[in-house]
Formats: sequence, C-alpha cells, structure tokens
Amino acid sequence: MPVNYPFAAVLGCDPDTADGLDDMALALVLTTLSPAIGGVLVRGEKGTAKSTAVRGLADVLPPIEVLVGDRYSSDPASGEADGSPDGPFAADADRESRPVRLVELPVGATEDRVLGSLHLESALAAGRAEFEPGLLARAHRGVLYVDEVNLLHDHLVDVLLDAAAMGRVTVERDGVSVAHPARFVLVGTMNPEEGELRPQLLDRFGLTVEVAAPREAKARAEVIRRRIDFDADPRAFTTRYDAASARLRDRIAAAQTLLGEVVLDDTVLVRIAEVCAAFGVDGLRADIVTARTAAAHAAWCGRVEVTDTDIRVAARLALPHRRRRNPFDSPGFDDDLLDDVLGPEEPDTPDDDPEPPGGGDGGEGGSGGDGDASYESGPPGHDRDDATQSPPDDASPDAPDPRVASYESRSPGHDRDDATPAAPPSDATTVAAGHAFRTRRFAVQGIGEGAAGRRSRAVTTTGRRVGAARPAPGGPTGGIHLSETVRAAVPHQVRRGRAPGSGTPLRLALDDLRTAVREGRESNLVLFCVDASGSMAARRRMEQVKTAVLSLLMDAYQRRDKVAVISFRGEQAEVLLPPTGSVEVAARRLDELPAGGRTPLSEGLEAASDLLRTEALRDPRRRPLLVLVTDGRATAGRDPVHRSRLAADRLAHAGVAALVVDCEAGPMRLGLARVLAERLGAEYVPVAEVSAELLVDAARQRAA
Repeated sequence: MPVNYPFAAVLGCDPDTADGLDDMALALVLTTLSPAIGGVLVRGEKGTAKSTAVRGLADVLPPIEVLVGDRYSSDPASGEADGSPDGPFAADADRESRPVRLVELPVGATEDRVLGSLHLESALAAGRAEFEPGLLARAHRGVLYVDEVNLLHDHLVDVLLDAAAMGRVTVERDGVSVAHPARFVLVGTMNPEEGELRPQLLDRFGLTVEVAAPREAKARAEVIRRRIDFDADPRAFTTRYDAASARLRDRIAAAQTLLGEVVLDDTVLVRIAEVCAAFGVDGLRADIVTARTAAAHAAWCGRVEVTDTDIRVAARLALPHRRRRNPFDSPGFDDDLLDDVLGPEEPDTPDDDPEPPGGGDGGEGGSGGDGDASYESGPPGHDRDDATQSPPDDASPDAPDPRVASYESRSPGHDRDDATPAAPPSDATTVAAGHAFRTRRFAVQGIGEGAAGRRSRAVTTTGRRVGAARPAPGGPTGGIHLSETVRAAVPHQVRRGRAPGSGTPLRLALDDLRTAVREGRESNLVLFCVDASGSMAARRRMEQVKTAVLSLLMDAYQRRDKVAVISFRGEQAEVLLPPTGSVEVAARRLDELPAGGRTPLSEGLEAASDLLRTEALRDPRRRPLLVLVTDGRATAGRDPVHRSRLAADRLAHAGVAALVVDCEAGPMRLGLARVLAERLGAEYVPVAEVSAELLVDAARQRAA
C-alpha cells in the first residue's frame, strides 16, 4: 500500500506540540472540523506541495464508525443510516471503524461517475434497476480532492459545490430515484497560470489560500533533505513523524467534539458583519462562512468563546477571494482595514498562531504527488499576484517577470534567450488598455469537436443528446446510450443462441455498444495579430485596440476559450500572450505592448502561422480564428512585400478562418489591407479609426 508523505512533515508542525500550522494547513484543518464551511481552494505555482499536503491530510483525521455493508458510510450515531439507500439496518447491525477516505476526482470524470448511475450489468443481465453509487457517495464523511479544479468542466464544479453546500445528493435518472447524504471536505488545488475559476464558482469555496515556494536557501535545502530521506525509506521517514501526527489527530478529534459548544453570540455576529461590510463583499455567504470558520478556529484553540483573534483568522481565509469583482482583479487582503474594524492585532500566542515558526518547514512527497517541492503561504494581507511572485519593493517597474513564459518569433540573427518581451526602444510608446466591457457571444461557423466550453456548437462530452453511434477510438464519448445498445443487440439474439421467449438474459457483444452523441458548445482559440508599428502608434488608436483585445479576453475567459496575442513592430514579431486562459497574465502583457518603429508584416503572419501550427499539434480539435489588425503595410525585413504575400498564402492554404481589420487612416489610402484580406481569404473590414466597438463587432460577424 502506498505511503503518503506525512502531513506534519509537509507543514512543519512542531514535533512536540503539533502546532505552528500555516494558512494552508490551518484552512485544511478548520474545514475538516466544520465541513459546512464549504471546502478549501489552494492556489499556487507548480511545485508547492499542494497535492502532497492534501493527500497527507486524511492520515491525521480521526477514524469514523460505519455500518458493515453500507456503501454510503452513514453515521450510525446520528440516525442517518435509517435513510441510507442500502438500508434499512437492524438496531444491532454490525459496526466497524475505518480510516477517513480521501477520494480523488479526475479532471476527465463523467457526471455519471461523480453522481452515480444505473448499474448496467444488473439492468442488462437481470433486468433489475439498481443504483451504482458515485464518487460523492464514497466521499461522504471524508475528503474529496480535485486537483487542477480550474480545468474541471463547469457543470461538474457546480455539482460538487452544490453537494458540498447542501450536504445531500439527489439523483433522478434512468428510472432510478436515489437520495443520500454527501457531507465531505471539498479541497481543490490549482495553478492560476493555467486559467482561473469563474468568480461565481470561486465564491462557492469557503476558504482560499495562496501558496508559494520558500525563497530562503536553508528552507529549500531542508525540503530537499526531507524528500530524499522519504524516497530512500518512506516507512522509516513516516515513523519519525508518528508522534506529531498522533497529536494532530487527537487535537482534531477534541476540536470536533468541542465545536458544538462554541457560542456565536450577537456581539460576535455583529463584529463579523461589520468586517464583511467593511470589505464590501457581495451577498451574505461571506458572513456565514466567516462565522463558521471563526467558531472552528475557537474550537481548534480549545475555547468555547469566539474572540477577535478568531474573527481575524477567519476573515483572512474567507474574504480575499470574495473581493474580486472581475477576473482581472487579484485576490488581496487589507490588514489596515481589518485593524480599523477590529482594532490592532495583539501579539500571537502559541495556540492562536497559524503561522509556521521559522517559516522553513516544507516538504514534498506523497505517493502519486504532482511533483510539488515546498510551499510558503503568504502572510496576512499578502497581496501577491495569482500567477507570479511580486517583485521586490526596490525593483524596477519595467523589470521582466522571470516566471511567466512567453513565446517569441525570432528574426534571423536574433539570439535572445529570455522568455519575456524586450524593453521598448526609445522610439516606442506604451499605452495602457481602457476598461474592459461586456461583449456578445460570437461563435465559429459550423459544428466542431473541440474541448467542451461555452462558445461554438460542437459534438462534445456534455450537452443535449442528439443521437447514438459506435464509440470512436480516442474520440469524444457522451456515455453509453442504453436503449440504442439494446436495439442494436436484439436482431442478433437467435444467432447468439438465445431462443425467443426463453426468458434468458439479453446476450450482448462489443459491436452492440452505442454511445450517446451530444451536442453542446466548445471552446476556441482566438488569435489577435496586432500591428504595433509607428503607423499604429496614435494613443487613442492603440488604446482602443488593446481595450478590444482585453474585452474579448474577458469574454473568452468566461466561455472557457483560449486567447493569444501576437504583436509585430520594428524588425520582429513576438507572441505577447501565448494561448492561455489566465486573464491576469494577459492583462499585464497587453498593457506592456509598446508601439513604434517599422512594420514587419511578414514576421507577424509567420509567427501566427507557427503558433497555430504548434497549437494544432497540441490540440487538433480546437478551431482557431485569426484577427489581423493592420493597415497592410510591410516596410521591414528582406523583400517584405513578397514575404508577406507568401505568408498569407500559407495561412489561406491551411484553411485558417481570418478577419482583417484595416486600420489605415487619413484621406490618402493605399488599400493594402484589402489586398491582404483577399490573399488570406478573409473578410475585410475597413475602419477609419480602430474602434473597440467596431473591432469586436467585426470579430462577431466574421465568426458567426
């Protein structure tokens, strides 16, 4: 049986007191004390022990008592076993004690696997409608872990969060009606660089913490040493932390017992309401979660009275992500504002201190881990960006960000090896984008087969059922279509030895299998190729272009699209924004786009062709739309006009759907953008001034 990396070793608990939990550890522990908090979302860069910590959590939770033969893990002491679908059970039914389960939900799981569905073998072989429990039933009274929760299909996230909030699952499908309890600790982990959760889903998580790797050499060396020791002898390493793990387990059990005695009086509730109102959060969910978290923290500290310290800790965990008004806002926390409401923070006592002593005990490990190495949660009020470490206070504001990778199309002789855009030369100007605005949905023409999203019509794994077909190897599947499978098997029963009226079970073969064909919506790749040369450097023009791209990026984020931005100016083109759904990185990259210099149109088209070709290899079913914003001039590079025509011909031959927005202004016009559009086979949109509204409308009309 695989051995998980010890929870105490990852989180650096004091081996003598089992104390010193940091924000991530504390959030995980508090939500196990009170699952009604709504779970924990752990956000952080790759290699920060997110998965390792979660997998170690189950090992320090007290065991639970269940009835033998009850697949739903009903609590015998509460009487909920009387409503178990596997019941009824006798009053003296056998009981057993077992460890708490950690149930992992794969990103590619189907809704049937999550909620449960008709037991196919019983239905076909015995003609009996029997319910097969899903992962939510298995996770009852345990921990349900979703790694990369930001990549999970939206409808599954909705199912998980609704179940976590209601504590119950009701399934009505395939002639089966089943309801069962589903109270679990929901833990999601994600890397913000790979895309964000929608704000309304983010709000449904009770607590959110940010984690980052330690930067001190001694702390990192300790992480390496522990990991090497664990790999050399996992059981011996785990034994070293048995005492700390036992103390954690005992303290959690005591806090669970004490939680029911914690008093949330009117004074405490008013204080919590004042804090939430001061932070301007929407709705009342924040107030409720903060109250439950404060009560859990009081129980964790061995108290039945809720103090300002408990409220402060709860606010730090429950409020930062609820302050976001749109995806471009980074989660943040204002300690000064909290001090204004609650008063200055008093010195921490050992029991109340959720921060790790010394801040250096991290670890990595755990069977099946994600390669995490270590982590360090930000201090209270830590307002770091979701996708990158904030630069030092004395750093130049124009310093490149070494942790955000970018694609780059290099011209001959170009030997830069950094992954960030070069600083603009003296002839360049940088104009920030305006405020993003709401756009109407636009869709790529036809029916695709891309990843499930909310944009264009496509055959996907979700959506309404429109037919049935034999499953294609490696293709999308919408689940087994039972009636069509039976219908395909019926004509072959005599040949298979089943006599009519014999009453024997239906005989099936692999060729009879039919899967549902579902039509839903897919996500797309919208690639903006933007001329940032001197002819485009007018302040208002570039601001409108950037605002349009930013607005479409916002819309794409909400509809699960990918968006990329290529700029070309001077002597080269570069991918300012690689295909991504991380809107915060996108917003920064877009604001950094300079304008000025000559017009390397051919390099821009070649960079677009290279990027689309690479993305087609990575995800051949995602359909692209190229939006080329230019005046059509080609003034840089060797034989620029001829090379631009060849690059346009290659894109047209590849069948790339394109839209050319002509940005040429003034009374004397050359009409070069129209010629370029003809070579691309693209729709041509003449625009006297590049207006954000006109650009978005043009993109919608071309893609519809």
